[in-house]
Amino acid sequence: MPIYEYHCRACGERFEKIVMSGSARPSCPGCDSRKVQRVPSAFGIGGGEKSASHAGGGGGCSSCRGGSCSSCH
Repeated sequence: MPIYEYHCRACGERFEKIVMSGSARPSCPGCDSRKVQRVPSAFGIGGGEKSASHAGGGGGCSSCRGGSCSSCH
């Protein structure tokens, strides 16, 4: 089942929802409105190896400190 991102036109909230094919449009978790629009999602493709700058361990950029941001991983 795919995960889609939605934007609520009533309150402006963005949210993700697992959607079964052919199911009705979900309601907004913030205001319960059905005035939601599916938006393109950003996605990442995982790789196997870290770059040479991170091979020594410990690192990560100043934002994530070795976490999982897309800037340095």
